[in-house]
Amino acid sequence: MAHAPRARILPYSGTIIFIGASTGGTEAIREVLIGLPANVPPILMTQHMPELFTSSFARRLDSLSAIEVREAAQGEPVEPGVAYLAPGHSHLSIRRVESGGYHCELARSEPVNRHRPSVDVLFHSAAEQVGRAAIGVLLTGMGKDGAAGLLHMMQAGAWTIAQDQDSCVVYGMPREAVLLGAAKEIVPLPEIASHVLQRLGGGFHGHGNRARV
Repeated sequence: MAHAPRARILPYSGTIIFIGASTGGTEAIREVLIGLPANVPPILMTQHMPELFTSSFARRLDSLSAIEVREAAQGEPVEPGVAYLAPGHSHLSIRRVESGGYHCELARSEPVNRHRPSVDVLFHSAAEQVGRAAIGVLLTGMGKDGAAGLLHMMQAGAWTIAQDQDSCVVYGMPREAVLLGAAKEIVPLPEIASHVLQRLGGGFHGHGNRARV
């Protein structure tokens, strides 16, 4: 969808949402994002996907949701109302900068849990850089990527959500997180957006506005 030109804003230092997914995650991420309003806090996302497809996936999400969605770029400032998707060639992490706020960091380092981008890389950075101001969401996927990172986030004071078994295409990554005790909530996919909004409180109560599709 068309988004209004973005005015320059002060560095963002509030809540940040982190989402990780693998098998079945493209539709799961879509369902979460279309349930969120345009004024939502920044979102950083890692979906296991080859680099040839992440840019088109970001464009598709952008066309469907009230939030602006784009591939993350190295050093890009993190802003409210924008979701940043890890490009398929690099790990995505978040870094607090001295001037205030946060930037996206990309790294073509070795795969983690056999994946690049890896959800664990994103979630561990969330724990270390954002701490209790983070919300972590681990969606459907095969394997265990993101489970240890979600636990690290919870231990750092973040609110953590795992998708429930019945709504997962593959109950692998969320299952591993649940087994580790990393999820403060286990939530069906259709309800995850509303649970995130409840955690945000304030002007974010209720269901987000869905864009016309």
